[in-house]
Amino acid sequence: MQTPDTEPTTLTDGDVHDLDAWWRAANYLSVGQIYLMGNPLLREPLRAEHIKPRLLGHWGTTPGLNFIYAHLNRAILARDLDMIYIMGPGHGGPGPVAAAWLEGTYSEIYPDISQDESGMRRLFTQFSFPGGIPSHVAPETPGSIHEGGELGYSLSHAYGAAFDNPDLVVAAVIGDGEAETGPLAASWHSNKFVDPRRDGAVLPILHLNGYKIAGPTLLDRIGDDELESLLRGYGHEPIVVSGKDPDYMHRHFAGALDRCLDRITDIQQQARLSGSSDRPSWPMIVLRSPKGWTGPVEVDGLPIEGTWRAHQVPFAQARDDDEHRDILEHWLRSYRPDELFDGNGTPVPDLRTLNPAGPRRMSANPHANGGPAIRDLALPDFRDHAVAVEVHGHDVAESTRILGTFLRDVMRDNPKTFRMVAPDEHNSNRLDDVLDATDRTWNAEILPTDDHLAPDGRVMEILSEHSCQGWLEGYLLTGRHGLFSCYEAFVHIVDSMVNQHAKWLRTTNRIDWRRPIPSLNYLLTSHVWRQDHNGFSHQDPGFIDHVVNKKSDVIRVYLPPDANTLLSVTDHCLRTRQYINVIVAGKQPQPQYLSIDDAIVHCTKGIGIWEWAGTDRDAEPDVVLACAGDVPTMETLAAVEMLHEWFPDLLIRVVNVVDLMRLQDDREHPHGLPDADFDALFTTDTPVVFAYHGYPWLIHRLTYRRHNHDNIHVRGYIEEGTTTTPFDMCVLNRIDRFDLALDVIDRVERLLPVAAYAREHLKNTLIRHRQYIRKHGEDMPEIADWRWRGLDR
Repeated sequence: MQTPDTEPTTLTDGDVHDLDAWWRAANYLSVGQIYLMGNPLLREPLRAEHIKPRLLGHWGTTPGLNFIYAHLNRAILARDLDMIYIMGPGHGGPGPVAAAWLEGTYSEIYPDISQDESGMRRLFTQFSFPGGIPSHVAPETPGSIHEGGELGYSLSHAYGAAFDNPDLVVAAVIGDGEAETGPLAASWHSNKFVDPRRDGAVLPILHLNGYKIAGPTLLDRIGDDELESLLRGYGHEPIVVSGKDPDYMHRHFAGALDRCLDRITDIQQQARLSGSSDRPSWPMIVLRSPKGWTGPVEVDGLPIEGTWRAHQVPFAQARDDDEHRDILEHWLRSYRPDELFDGNGTPVPDLRTLNPAGPRRMSANPHANGGPAIRDLALPDFRDHAVAVEVHGHDVAESTRILGTFLRDVMRDNPKTFRMVAPDEHNSNRLDDVLDATDRTWNAEILPTDDHLAPDGRVMEILSEHSCQGWLEGYLLTGRHGLFSCYEAFVHIVDSMVNQHAKWLRTTNRIDWRRPIPSLNYLLTSHVWRQDHNGFSHQDPGFIDHVVNKKSDVIRVYLPPDANTLLSVTDHCLRTRQYINVIVAGKQPQPQYLSIDDAIVHCTKGIGIWEWAGTDRDAEPDVVLACAGDVPTMETLAAVEMLHEWFPDLLIRVVNVVDLMRLQDDREHPHGLPDADFDALFTTDTPVVFAYHGYPWLIHRLTYRRHNHDNIHVRGYIEEGTTTTPFDMCVLNRIDRFDLALDVIDRVERLLPVAAYAREHLKNTLIRHRQYIRKHGEDMPEIADWRWRGLDR
């Protein structure tokens, strides 16, 4: 990064004055948010009661964020850009709040935070204050699609927003602390998935101010040559702007920004005129500025500006310490607020002319609020893809392969508003029929032996769950739709990202001006019960538990037992807004139980009695066999057949659960069953043996308030796994048909005196199973070839 990279643009002195005035105003408002709750225009000397009792927030990155914002506004005005701003250092929350207030958006959305002295006072007081707003770039902040409190996701969110948005420019500021995270490191590769003919552009701005909370940052200390090599290796043309003097920095940053935007325009115009999708080297900026820029240089004999001490609150005793209060007042007055705000506290006219108008304001850009127009998907009729089921449980199909034909048509009918992401697992998850409608997105080298790779593909695969999640979140937050398919055990990699998205949804549900966005849909397959070759490392169904910890108004979990229920559930999920939908379904051949009409009825209810599988019609059951998940359903039905053979008079009720949250009561979850409905299914005093896909304690947690909870006995995954046969995985975790049948015998009192031979047979069969798999390496034929034969009533 040589000095020619930082040639200044042809700004006039008046341009520099204007940029600096807007920057000073934003900095003044930012400092005020951290420190003040009174005297916002410094009409009198600061007194203790003007200072907040608890000083919270982050100053260090904020002046750099404000500096960039001012320059982006200049570019928007000059070029009529459609631009949004993603701030990776989201803890610099005072900055975008200040910008939104200066642009007028904040007062439009929150009329009590008016553009005058009283509004400024409220703006300051609410920040990091009880009943106010968080210190991060939260959902309450206009123009934000990126909370930023947890670092690492800014760049993947930016690219997700840019995909299929050909006229959008996303300015993504990456903090140098954030740049040390794994998710951010992988997301640099997102530029290999951009098609300049149809996608928007991302302008990364790596903001190096040298420090994290208490230590230096790596990218600031490795030297320009090594940093340049790294960024060029990622496929970027970096331009560095480094310094402290405002006049110098304004001129040189403006020059760098103009060069980058000119280059982006050239790339897109050439691609769109020629039809070429050749991957360019995309421009980016490295901004080196002091941490806490324009703040106090020294406090109590210790350096502040340009050090880690500026990261949060540079000095914390301004309320009680006269000297600190004098430093704060001098700092605030250094921005010359009397030049920036009139007697009423309103930004002066010259300042207001520096803001773009209407939706061109980054704080009011429609893309940052669900997109200009959130359109429903054009969904084909999923019934057209149904499996013909004439006899319950007789025919076999790969459920996710059937789903793939439906998703192929969804992709075909929504070529600009639907994408699928997967960490190198799309075909493994049996969704390869989608590739009949589109290719995999790829804008790196393509060899003749490659399969379905193209720059304009819409299936996005990268071996980074973080990048997949970030892309999809950015895509959804800007109003489009998608689905994330993943191996069940490894979706845990994005647990924390799911936390943040769930919190975003939960918060935006209470914000009237935020539009509902399409739901985040997961298809988890290659699940715990069919990892016979991968073994213990691939066996973990705990993502469901993680998701269920989130608030009930944003969480939905579905466990369809066959292909037709999977089709019905997926169609429903793709139509929803503001949810995190988790669908768990196996990809291996499985019996198919319900016709498409029956599947629709069953999925609509979410839970129900399978009359054809039970023997309790018009009678009180002796036992309820419940199941949730495809493998638990199969094992439950196999147990029913055996029990019926041994005990023809045993009254068995089979209850299948598709919508897991139906188990919770309606006071706790919108999908929860009222107690009367739950009791009608499970009774109030009958033993319930529940075969569940995941960790058994979750079922107890969901049902602990039910009348019959003490009689609910759950079998599920108990951390017993290895490389073994599919059925042996069930045996290891005691969810197999023989253990289920034994459990029923032990819990139905009237069976105990007459069940000795049945118990012996079941236990002997389990021993025979173990011997067989160790000799033959596969399950016994009567297990592997099991089909539901029906009950002789």
